[in-house]
Amino acid sequence: MVKGLRFKAKGRSKLWQTSWFCLTSCFFIVSSFTNPSYKIAKLKYSGGGDWYANRTALPNLIAFCNQNLGTNISPQEATVEVGSDELFNYPFVYLTGHGNVVFNAQEAANLRKYLLAGGFLHIDDNYGLDQFIRPQMKKVFPELDFVELPPNHAIYQQKFSFPKGIPKIHEHDGKRPQGFALIYKGRVLCYYSYETDLGNGWEDFGTYPEDTQATREKALKMGANLIQFALTQ
Repeated sequence: MVKGLRFKAKGRSKLWQTSWFCLTSCFFIVSSFTNPSYKIAKLKYSGGGDWYANRTALPNLIAFCNQNLGTNISPQEATVEVGSDELFNYPFVYLTGHGNVVFNAQEAANLRKYLLAGGFLHIDDNYGLDQFIRPQMKKVFPELDFVELPPNHAIYQQKFSFPKGIPKIHEHDGKRPQGFALIYKGRVLCYYSYETDLGNGWEDFGTYPEDTQATREKALKMGANLIQFALTQ
C-alpha cells in the first residue's frame, strides 16, 4: 500500500492515509484556525528550464483562495524538489516554465508515489513547456495519456463557473486554451493548463501591461477552482 500523504499543520508533520480524507473533511472549516493549516508548493525540477517563473503568482492565488474560498493556506508558497520526501507535505504542487524539464528515475517514481497517495499536480504551460513535459510525465505514468477535459467537467464548476472550459489568459499564437488531465481509476491526479498561461494571470497586476483586471480575475478564479477541486475531489 502506498504511504499516505502528510502535510505540516501547526508546525507538525501529519500523515494522512486515504487521499487527503481528513483534509477534505475539514476543508470548509479550516478558516477557524488562527495559524495557516498547510502550504502549497512550486515544483523544482532539473533540465535547465525556468521552474522559478511567475514569482508572484502563487502568493496572489493563495490570498485569493483564502479570501474567497475560506481556505487557510500559508501566504507564501514552498519550493520542493521532485525527488524529495518533502513533496508529501503538500496537497497541491505547481509546475511551470518555458523550457526543458528532466525527471530522473528516482524523481519520476517519487512523483508517481505522491500522486497515487492523493497529491495533486498542476502543470501550467508558460509557453514552450509542452514538448518537454509530456515525455517526462510519461516516465511517471507510462500507462496514462493526457485527456482533454470537457467544459462540463467538475473542475470548471467549483466556486466559479466556466461553462466554456478553461479561459484564455495570454495570447501568443492564436491556439485555443485547453485543459488536460491524467486520470487514474477515476481520479484526476494532474491537471495541465495549455495555451493559456494561468500563472501569468495570477501575477501582480501590471506585470504584463496587456492584462486587464477582468483577465486577471478570470485567471485567479480558475486557479481557485483548481485548488478547491484538488482538495475536495
